[in-house]
Amino acid sequence: QVQLVESGGGLVAAGGSLSLSCAASGNIFSIDAMGWYRQAPAKQRELVASITYTSGGRIIYADSVKGRFTISKDNGKNTFTLQMNSLKPEDTAVYFCTARVLLRTGPTNDYWGQGTQVTVSS
Repeated sequence: QVQLVESGGGLVAAGGSLSLSCAASGNIFSIDAMGWYRQAPAKQRELVASITYTSGGRIIYADSVKGRFTISKDNGKNTFTLQMNSLKPEDTAVYFCTARVLLRTGPTNDYWGQGTQVTVSS
């Protein structure tokens, strides 16, 4: 199996920055896609950013974070990052990383981290 562990959440004032990391470990042959979602209280989970390596590394950002957030992956490591700048109170949410993983044993499955809280004070 595969484990995704997020870190880096916390409390920050509006206009500040945070960097979230997600470390993937386990029975990984390759990571085909990875992304970050968030869920605010009483709201549905929404896509924040994603990279699809099977589509030539296509990157998608939610309109609400374009120009402020950057998604990236450490080359040679199964660790990926969401750099969040110019944070706004409406960015407050639990952030989840997700990865589509081709296992060494063959199947491709989607995995989720446990989530990390990001709180932006006004």
